[in-house]
Amino acid sequence: MIDLETISARSKTEDGRVNLKSMGAADLERFATGIGQPAYRGRQLFHWMYGKGAASFDEMTSLPKDFRAALDEHATIHSFDVETMQQGGDGTMKALFRLPSGHRAETVLIPDIDERGNARRLTVCVSSQVGCAMGCTFCATGQMGFQENIPAGAIVDQVLLMDDAAREHFDKPISNVVYMGMGEPLLNYDGVMTSIDILTHEKGLDLSPRRITVSTVGLARRIKDIADDERRFHLAVSLHAPTNEKRSSIMPINEAEKTSLPALKEAIQYYAANTGRPITYEYCMFDGVNDSKKDAHDLAEITRWVPSKVNLIMYNPVDGLGFDRTPEDRLDDFIQVLIDEGVTVTVRRSRGQDIDAACGQLANKG
Repeated sequence: MIDLETISARSKTEDGRVNLKSMGAADLERFATGIGQPAYRGRQLFHWMYGKGAASFDEMTSLPKDFRAALDEHATIHSFDVETMQQGGDGTMKALFRLPSGHRAETVLIPDIDERGNARRLTVCVSSQVGCAMGCTFCATGQMGFQENIPAGAIVDQVLLMDDAAREHFDKPISNVVYMGMGEPLLNYDGVMTSIDILTHEKGLDLSPRRITVSTVGLARRIKDIADDERRFHLAVSLHAPTNEKRSSIMPINEAEKTSLPALKEAIQYYAANTGRPITYEYCMFDGVNDSKKDAHDLAEITRWVPSKVNLIMYNPVDGLGFDRTPEDRLDDFIQVLIDEGVTVTVRRSRGQDIDAACGQLANKG
């Protein structure tokens, strides 16, 4: 009989079963020993789930039948059901999936296509939460409010789902993962870090941490935690405005003292000093809001906090939110100011806009 008291409450489903897809490799070993099995059974579970993609315990033929029967009764490895899969005109793919709770979220595969029509890079944009509590006024997901943290295994399964799609449609595996879908990743800190451990594990997808980027609105305490935990993935900060006043007007999270620009500056400098890693600032361009030459000069000042670069994002309009995209001529002027200030700058163009898969558009439309 499995002793469910040995399993933390966060790993249980609503029906009381243990969600093994909420655990990393070390937790699965502890799970195995906690129910009277040798630790290597936990390693076998990990390999079956993430190395071989097993969808049921019956498929795990190297496990004893009585163990598999007990697992089937008291545990689950089901993470979500795919409801729809769409592909846009530029090749971008979006999947709408339903979690066991009934909540729905989305994940996106973004191909970088060269002039010959071949995919140079295939990036999976994963969701870490259903909805988002940050309430950014320009973002469709932010208008949904927070509904649920997505477990680590369901984050990993988004990558595995899109890896299968990449191999089918582009004849190559995914190359990069970005935590830029639904939700604020650092509000699901444990789930996100466990999912990264699984993705980078040699018996998982074996991705290099350098191919993973986590994007945050700037939760100062958690940015320091990333440094203290010696995480080696790339960190991106969704800045979107270069002053406290402007940032607070479009990002309510900035109004709190612990997440204001001064707090963010301190956290970023702590991160850079302790990791030696640069920062990427994501800056979505809004017509008449944050796109003046003065804004560009203010942004350049922020880039001097630590070694960094700026990724300018062309806004993807969302019905009813009242924001428009910066015109190309003003974008050019903005970029020129940054270049003159010595800032490394790139521009991210819209991908998947025709299927509501572009940045800021995820809102469970299917």
